[in-house]
Amino acid sequence: MLKALDTYQKGIYYILIGLLAVIIGFSVIELAALTIQGLFQESPLRLENHEIIGVFGLFLLVLIGLELMETIRAYVEEHRVHVEVIMLVAIIAVARKIIILESEEAQNIPLLGIGFVVIALACGYYLIKKARTIKEDA
Repeated sequence: MLKALDTYQKGIYYILIGLLAVIIGFSVIELAALTIQGLFQESPLRLENHEIIGVFGLFLLVLIGLELMETIRAYVEEHRVHVEVIMLVAIIAVARKIIILESEEAQNIPLLGIGFVVIALACGYYLIKKARTIKEDA
């Protein structure tokens, strides 16, 4: 029974990886189309500010998807959750939010919250890396 459940879970993980790969593929195509359209159709060889922000946001979204796929792959192979990769996904997601944040949306309280999240993620990532180096040295 447990072997059947394990096989079922692995099947679900492979389906998730496949779906995520399809989504990332289409996102890369959209990113390329957006870049080409911005560079050659609207204003030749120049992207406007809103276009650059859109391209950066989509680029970071693709990176988030790739990191999520790596997390699922690592879990399927090793049956371990890599907290370091999850922290990187969170850091990239917050960086994406900061990049695409419009100046009209930026108010003091949300900016303070985002700042605290950035500090917490950076400290957490530092502690994870520090613990890993201490463990490897021992």
